[in-house]
Amino acid sequence: MVLLLGGVLLWYAGHLFKRVLPGVRASMGNAGRGLVAVLVGGGLVLMIIGYRGSTFEPVYLPPTWGWHLNNLLMIFAVILLGMGSSKGKLRAALRHPMLTGVLVWAIAHLLVNGDLASLVLFGGLGVWGVLEMIVINVADGPWERPESGPISGDTRLLVIGLVLYAIIVAVHSWLGVSPFPTSS
Repeated sequence: MVLLLGGVLLWYAGHLFKRVLPGVRASMGNAGRGLVAVLVGGGLVLMIIGYRGSTFEPVYLPPTWGWHLNNLLMIFAVILLGMGSSKGKLRAALRHPMLTGVLVWAIAHLLVNGDLASLVLFGGLGVWGVLEMIVINVADGPWERPESGPISGDTRLLVIGLVLYAIIVAVHSWLGVSPFPTSS
């Protein structure tokens, strides 16, 4: 659990460094970017190792309907994660599509995982997403909505999102974590 918590904290530190200490980061030049990469990459590695190595400590019993809502929310989460880079009309709909995608991903996973390690990982990253949105909004002020693009950009986003969702399902299955409910 210590590795998992350390990984989440490194993730926070790496991502918030630019917003909380912009002068320090700017004065470091490329070294600042390197530090952020090390913090975020190290955090990711520690989160994976820590989560996989954690003992199962139940906190709550996830609802049986949570599996279905999780899968539906995950489709939206994947599409939201890509929406920030898309060129379609949807890009102008949200200020923080990637961070909203992280929040949706976290909520979806908390619907099907009721153990302590999942609360630390998914809950911690969900809180990070909200905190990052708040910090960005305060630092950057009012949002200038980007111009919306053609509907073909949204169609491309949807197709890529569904393909990525299928790949995520396949990887989860390969790792032995079925994203679909199984009958007992």
